[in-house]
Amino acid sequence: MPAVSLRQSSFFLRFLTLGALAHVYVGARLIPDALLNPAGATAAILALILSCILIPLGMLGRSSVHPPWGDRIAWVGLIAMGLFSSLFVLTVIRDAALLLTWLVSLAAGSELPWTRLRSISAWAVAALALADTLIGFYNARRRARVVDVEVPIPGLPQDLDGFTIVQISDIHVGPTIKKHYVQAIVDAVNELLPDVIAITGDVVDGSVEHLAPQASPLGALRAPYGVYLVTGNHEYYSGATPWVAEFRRMGLRVLMNEHAVIHPSGLPIVVAGVTDYSAGAFDPQQRSNPKAALAGAPADACAKILLAHQPRSAAAAEPLGYHLQLSGHTHGGQFFPWGFFVRFQQPFTAGLHRLGKMWVYTSRGTGYWGPPKRLGAPSEITRLRLRTASARG
Repeated sequence: MPAVSLRQSSFFLRFLTLGALAHVYVGARLIPDALLNPAGATAAILALILSCILIPLGMLGRSSVHPPWGDRIAWVGLIAMGLFSSLFVLTVIRDAALLLTWLVSLAAGSELPWTRLRSISAWAVAALALADTLIGFYNARRRARVVDVEVPIPGLPQDLDGFTIVQISDIHVGPTIKKHYVQAIVDAVNELLPDVIAITGDVVDGSVEHLAPQASPLGALRAPYGVYLVTGNHEYYSGATPWVAEFRRMGLRVLMNEHAVIHPSGLPIVVAGVTDYSAGAFDPQQRSNPKAALAGAPADACAKILLAHQPRSAAAAEPLGYHLQLSGHTHGGQFFPWGFFVRFQQPFTAGLHRLGKMWVYTSRGTGYWGPPKRLGAPSEITRLRLRTASARG
């Protein structure tokens, strides 16, 4: 335990240091070029100092301060994090654009109004960062849209054509996502009248003690062939064992390297689920195992569906004969530029893809993590329809 605390302290110290350096960089690049008067420059410096303080406070607020103050501090800090993220990225892009412009003008032997150009671009960065944050906040806080996806399954009997699975993922109930937000998701899912509901992990960001009442609407999800859930990495950060017990108390079927067999129209479909890809690092006995999840399943199953929080579980699952894997984790990047980095860790960022003989659908998530901000990666409730291969199109 002391070693874990030491690692956590070391990480947080590095985070604080890098955050402070990033704020210094932004201030040094934008404030002088904005041509502010002394009062304006002082206000801008104070705003950056405040941001540098609020961001780590927002991360610590919920765990170190009792509600509701912890949640309020988290709200402010996480909004500040989203705003500064855009400010920092746009400042880097501005510097690259100015450097390129300078090189082109040097090669062309032309003179540009640099003072005016630097001033306009500095103000443009601040305005765009603010606009990104406001639009992203609206996108994150509105109810997730319904995305329809058709998945052709070779050999699927005609009686199962149109079998519907509604997937929700990455809700992240926590300091800024509460019961009302979850209830809106549950109402929307139930209105779709799915045959099966799949919850593909990262439901919560906090302990059962603090968040069980906020996640409780999930117990009202209804589907004739079951509501199934698999753990994500954030369940392990939050205490997977008590959360699994709580999800089961709600009436959800938690699949931990196991499967269920359902018989719509009297025909067998396997719904399997694995623990999170990283679960073994928290508990070796819960190591993710797609092979164990399929053990004992009927060989004549018309469709074999795997719920796995992270898309990278697909490499181990595909040779086992699964037809479809449903995943989340990536949030589709959530907002620029993080979508570019997801692909370095995961084989798929969002949407339906083919890996060998298996389909992999990666949800952009139904909630959000960290800053209440989504740009270019809208949240989703996914309605997947199984289709016979001949019915495709």
